[in-house]
Amino acid sequence: MLAILKYRAGNQTSVRRALDSLGIANSITADPDELAAAQGVIFPGVGAAGTAMEELVGEGLDSVLKSLIWQEKPLLGICVGCQILLDYSEENDTKALSVIPGECRLFNPAWTEDEAGKVPIKVPHMGWNSVELLQDCELFQGIDPRSEFYFVHSYYPAPAEQYVIGQTTYGRSFCSVHGRRGLWAVQFHPEKSGRPGLQLLANFAAFCREVSNAQ
Repeated sequence: MLAILKYRAGNQTSVRRALDSLGIANSITADPDELAAAQGVIFPGVGAAGTAMEELVGEGLDSVLKSLIWQEKPLLGICVGCQILLDYSEENDTKALSVIPGECRLFNPAWTEDEAGKVPIKVPHMGWNSVELLQDCELFQGIDPRSEFYFVHSYYPAPAEQYVIGQTTYGRSFCSVHGRRGLWAVQFHPEKSGRPGLQLLANFAAFCREVSNAQ
């Protein structure tokens, strides 16, 4: 069973649909006991970093999340859920969860898409892009390296170098996957990324089962 964190700044329904389509048992919950009993936790997020943190702190879920991570419960952060695992976000001048060292930065609209420097990027970044892995990662097993994932964001994660797992190019390279084994965060939306995204979610569920069975 996977738990999808329930809070008002998350996109729980689309994540649940994706897991249901894979036949992966799941629940949407904010109950600390249910989160602790799950094999793994998915931490989704949409909207602004400041609002997301206000919701988490207001419900006491910030400390719940940190406790689960300290206990090495497998966790997958998605989009804003990826960003606020860091120390700080420029969006809303937000103090974040400080689980992974680093910060979240606004895309620079002066960056360009072409080598001649004549086509400025659009902010927000919306659309399909590939991920170049810099470290081996169980999440990407069985996924063609040429696969593309769906992004929609104006800010991008910039964690400490050792936590950068994958990068994507939009104007220039930025971190699109970060974390460590069992604590992963992706800037794109796997639940909206077709077969590659579904494979990533299936890989996360398989990892969670392995960890649970080994305990």
